[in-house]
Amino acid sequence: MAHTFSLQAHLPEDHAQATLIGRLWQPGVGPVLVRIDADGAYDLTLIAATSSELLELDDPAAAVRAATNMTRIATLQELLDNADAARRDTSRPWLLAPIDLQAVKASGVTFVASMLERVIEEQARGDAGKAESVRKAITAVIGDNLSSVVPGSPEAARLKEVLLEQGVWSQYLEVGIGPDAEIFTKAQPMSSVGLGDEVGIHPKSAWNNPEPEIVLAINSRGKVVGATLGNDVNLRDFEGRSALLLGKAKDNNASCAVGPFIRLFDANFSIDDVRRAELTMRVDGTEGFTLKGSSSMSMISRDPLQLVEHAIGPNHQYPDGLVLFLGTMFAPTQGRFGPGQGFTHQVADIVTISTPKLGALVNTVNFSDQTAPWTFGLTALYKNLANRKLV
Repeated sequence: MAHTFSLQAHLPEDHAQATLIGRLWQPGVGPVLVRIDADGAYDLTLIAATSSELLELDDPAAAVRAATNMTRIATLQELLDNADAARRDTSRPWLLAPIDLQAVKASGVTFVASMLERVIEEQARGDAGKAESVRKAITAVIGDNLSSVVPGSPEAARLKEVLLEQGVWSQYLEVGIGPDAEIFTKAQPMSSVGLGDEVGIHPKSAWNNPEPEIVLAINSRGKVVGATLGNDVNLRDFEGRSALLLGKAKDNNASCAVGPFIRLFDANFSIDDVRRAELTMRVDGTEGFTLKGSSSMSMISRDPLQLVEHAIGPNHQYPDGLVLFLGTMFAPTQGRFGPGQGFTHQVADIVTISTPKLGALVNTVNFSDQTAPWTFGLTALYKNLANRKLV
């Protein structure tokens, strides 16, 4: 199933006021950090060789806006026309994920809706066929709205005592309303895919889903300097069988999509815009199936900056910075193959994640052993940069 990529769809609605950076592959050169303007992608390597290095500047947005004498590598429409991996002309530039050396971390169970679905996965032991009956049993005891419970509060502690007495306490409730947030490694640096690439699901998974999320860009000092979109591809059956399979459920080839661009914080975009963001997601299947959903950041149980404090600080440093997926309230339950069967991906699904201030991230689903293998890692990057005399 082909997808058309357009400036209107993939740029922020206020792109004239947005400070955007990205990365592209320039044939014969390699990965290049670029400023994204409406008329094209401009080489930023005179300012920084990597996305990570750029975000370490005191004011990345000011530095990017002030850059002059930059070479335009391609028009933006040319890059979008070459975004679809299935039709990509590798002799022409194409977009990469806008991150490189940063650790790729994620926050789990940050929304009530997805928290309840995680409890259901656990109780169903990863069996999608049992999910609906388990869902009814769980919500009959704890309800379906815990949004007023502040994680780590005395009220949350009292609720835990009640639920323990009723025998329905869960490790997901522990991180959802307990004092400690779940922060896990989503993917390795350099392994994320970008706009138009395939995202991977494990071929042995029969119950899986996309997770539309806002992703914060954070430097080594713990300062949030921008945001982008992400798809935290998730295997519900693997994690439902055992939380110790989280790595297998979350980190497979092409299972992490980030992009299309990082929007840097400036006078026109800040953490408050992240807090107010409304994400929409659409899945289009080749058989005509369509799934639509949304995720409102106003419903998050921990403030984004609180999640950052759980991820980086005196107990954990990231000298190359990190990006942090903020979690999602979107947990699809719409039956794809019949009532009570829930949602799961099929090969060739097109997943579109969007929000007005950040544009749209689009990827096509395939099995992880059929997606393009990840071959360009940290060693390849530094050899490339050394050959270009950028390190």
